[in-house]
Amino acid sequence: MFVVLYRWRIRPNLEQQFVENWSARTAYLREKYDSLGSRLHRGSDGIWYGYAQWKSAEQREQVFNAESNTVSETSQKMREAIEESLPEIQLEITSDYLISPEKF
Repeated sequence: MFVVLYRWRIRPNLEQQFVENWSARTAYLREKYDSLGSRLHRGSDGIWYGYAQWKSAEQREQVFNAESNTVSETSQKMREAIEESLPEIQLEITSDYLISPEKF
């Protein structure tokens, strides 16, 4: 599994727009490209964090290459809401103790 952590400062008046379009973009990537989904968090530090999972780095790269010439409405709305985008961080899973919501 391949994991990427995204970080942003979101314009205060566009937070809901960002959440809605992040959700729509994740649903699209899951449906069309079989991605493993994402989580979106707002930190106590005012930074927003997105956590996205892919089957592999290669899968993510193929999807991003396939989508590189397409600017979807959801992507545009997300960009519009971002005040500052911080560098992404690629994460290596060394231990995994999260419980999937389906298991509740």
